[in-house]
Amino acid sequence: MQVNITGHHVELTDALRDYVNEKLARLERHYDNITNVQVTLSIEKERHQAACTLHAAGADLYAVAQDGDMYAAIDALADKLDRQLVKHKEKAQARAQGADAR
Repeated sequence: MQVNITGHHVELTDALRDYVNEKLARLERHYDNITNVQVTLSIEKERHQAACTLHAAGADLYAVAQDGDMYAAIDALADKLDRQLVKHKEKAQARAQGADAR
């Protein structure tokens, strides 16, 4: 899984990069066909935003999370992507099982 992290009005520290990589590594346990992840961290006034586009086999998932703290926004983003990946995997399995039942 290739992770690209960009910052918009944010200085990307090693701690932020490590935190994003740690949270996104959790996604691979649900779905191992993730090819590319693009994360954008931005700050506008008091709003910290984390946005992510995830390219996986059969799907392109997108999520945005906002919070007063960047680390909390990254946590929320990882949770949203986690739910989307689980749903995508369940749908793919249901399609595969439905095709076998015929």
